[in-house]
Amino acid sequence: MGAEHAVTVRGRGPLAIRPAVALVLVLAGAWSVWALELAPSALWPGREGLVLAGEFFGRALSPSLTREGVDIPAGTPPLLLTALRAAALTVAFAAAAMLPSVIGGLLLGLGASSAWWSADRDRGRSGRVTWTSRVRVAVGPAVSACCRLLAAALRSVHELLWAVLFLAALGITPLAAVAAIALPYAGTLAKVFGEMIDEAPRPAAGALRELGAAPVVVLAFGLLPRALPDMTAYALYRFECGLRSAAVLGFFGFPTLGYYIAASFENLYYGEVWTYLYVLLALVAAVDWWSGRVRERLVA
Repeated sequence: MGAEHAVTVRGRGPLAIRPAVALVLVLAGAWSVWALELAPSALWPGREGLVLAGEFFGRALSPSLTREGVDIPAGTPPLLLTALRAAALTVAFAAAAMLPSVIGGLLLGLGASSAWWSADRDRGRSGRVTWTSRVRVAVGPAVSACCRLLAAALRSVHELLWAVLFLAALGITPLAAVAAIALPYAGTLAKVFGEMIDEAPRPAAGALRELGAAPVVVLAFGLLPRALPDMTAYALYRFECGLRSAAVLGFFGFPTLGYYIAASFENLYYGEVWTYLYVLLALVAAVDWWSGRVRERLVA
């Protein structure tokens, strides 16, 4: 009876907590509205704002196919060619940033994971230990904690802030943009990769371990193959995010789509703005379609 009562209490525990959590979230949201002095009336842009918004959104159905300026220098490339070149550079910046971020995220994720030392800890409880397993159990928690702390530090700083730092140090160079995206993305990938490795099914890893396989073999052939499809799918999603981040870095002066969007908007060339926005939308949609096909093959 006591065991059944304990199971019942544990089973009802999360359900009993949910109303309290929901109430806390509602109260936090209400306090935030009061603290920030948010009011629906602030959403009304005024007559001038409405006129500006009407002009901008009115061009959504008629994007420009040619440049809107009157004094266009001779030899200036056509608008669509400029948009395609900017899109190619946006992809290049995102891809260049993803390479080091995936490598760094994988290394940090493996270090942050408990999979490479938790099994030795469990064996130690049953008395079956070796000196190498004792070393892994002794240093494993500290290494995991350091890797998680480093990953948290990297992703806690947004890529825009990283861009400001690297711009001050390196100027407007491709390396500054790539590093600004790669560092926070490596931290995010490390966190997710580590969790995916820890949550991967363990039967194959346990069988290899019982056969006396080395921890590296267990990790490489027992755990990583199980987690690899999810890790690949998430890396592809981060690449989609990298496209948007690379485009936004154009507002800092890098020659991506964001640079031309900002320049056209500043000159009130709303037709050009929508042309660049549609190119960015098509680019993200194409990458989303491609990554979806890759994920389907991985799952299949």
